[in-house]
Amino acid sequence: MLSRVADSMFWMSRYIERAENVARFIDVNWHLILDSSIREESQWLALVNTTGDLEVFEKRGGAATRESVIQFLTFDTENANSILSCVRAARENARCIRDAISQEMWEQINMFYLMLNDSASGNKALVNPYDFFNEVKMASHLFVGINDTTMSHNEAWNFCRLGRYLERTDKTSRILDVKYYMLRAKLIENPSPSDDIQWAAMLKSASALEMYRKTHRQIQPDRVVEFLLLDREFPRAVLYCLNSASEALHQITGTVIGTHDCSAERRIGMLRSEVAYADVQEVLDKGLHEYVDALQTKLNTIDDAIYDTFFSMKPSPASQSQSQSQGTQTQSQSQTLAIAAK
Repeated sequence: MLSRVADSMFWMSRYIERAENVARFIDVNWHLILDSSIREESQWLALVNTTGDLEVFEKRGGAATRESVIQFLTFDTENANSILSCVRAARENARCIRDAISQEMWEQINMFYLMLNDSASGNKALVNPYDFFNEVKMASHLFVGINDTTMSHNEAWNFCRLGRYLERTDKTSRILDVKYYMLRAKLIENPSPSDDIQWAAMLKSASALEMYRKTHRQIQPDRVVEFLLLDREFPRAVLYCLNSASEALHQITGTVIGTHDCSAERRIGMLRSEVAYADVQEVLDKGLHEYVDALQTKLNTIDDAIYDTFFSMKPSPASQSQSQSQGTQTQSQSQTLAIAAK
C-alpha cells in the first residue's frame, strides 16, 4: 500500500481517539468540580496541562475559567488539539483515502464533523455539557466500531489500530503524570474524606472506575497507578495499549512478536518489555513523574521510527507530530513511497 494511505489511516484513527479523550477529560473535570470544594481555576488549569496544551493556553493570557478552557479545548480552531480541530483533521485524512475506507466510516466521520460545527454555533458545550460531551464520546466509539466491523483486517486496518493505541498510551500516561502528582501532594498535606472522589475522577478520566472496582474494590493510590499503568487486560492501561500497538505493528511487517525487522519494532518492543516487567512500588519510589516523562520521550522516538520506516523516503521528523508540548501537528507531504510490508 502507498505510504500516503498508511499515513492517513494512522492519523485519522489517532485524531478521533484524541478527540474522544479530550471530551472525556472535560466531562469528568466538570462533574468533579460540581462534586467537590476544590478551587475551580486550579482544576481547569490542570485539565489543560493534562491535554499537553498548557504552554499554548498560557501564551494567550487570561484566567483559566470554565468558559475559556472549554472553548479552548472544544471549539478553538487555532488549537490543533481541540475536539473540533482533531475531528476536522481526521475528516481530511479520511477524504484523502476515501477509496480505502468503507462508506459507513466516511458517513460517520462526516456526521461527527457536522455535529461539532452545529454545536459550536450554539455553544452547546457550555449550555448543555453533559449531553454534548456524551455525544462526542459516542460518536468516537461508533466510528471505532464501524472501523472494526466494515473494514478488512489488513494492513490499512492495522495502521488504524497502531495510531489508536499509541494515542491511548500517551493520554493515559498524561493522566497519571498530572493527576497523581496533584492528588498525592494533597493526600500528604491535607487528607480529607473527599479524596476518594478525586481518585475516582482520575479513574473516570480513563473510563476505568468500574473495571478498577471489579478488580480491587477499594480505591488505593498505589493500586490506581498499577491498574492504569501495568494492567494487561484493561484496554486503556499503558501496558495493554503498548501490547496492542506492538501486535498491530508486527501484523503490518509480518515479523514474529519477539523479533524485529525495523527500528519501530525494536523501540516499541523495548518499551513494552520495560513496562511489562516494571514494579509499581519501584516506580513510585523513584518518582512517577520521572518515569512517565521518560516513557513520553520513548513514545516520541517510536513515532519518529514509525515515520522513518513507513511514511518517509529518508529519516526525518514525524509527519504529524504527536509532541503536544508544542501543541502542533503537521501533515506529511510525502505521499509517494510504497510500503514494503511483508
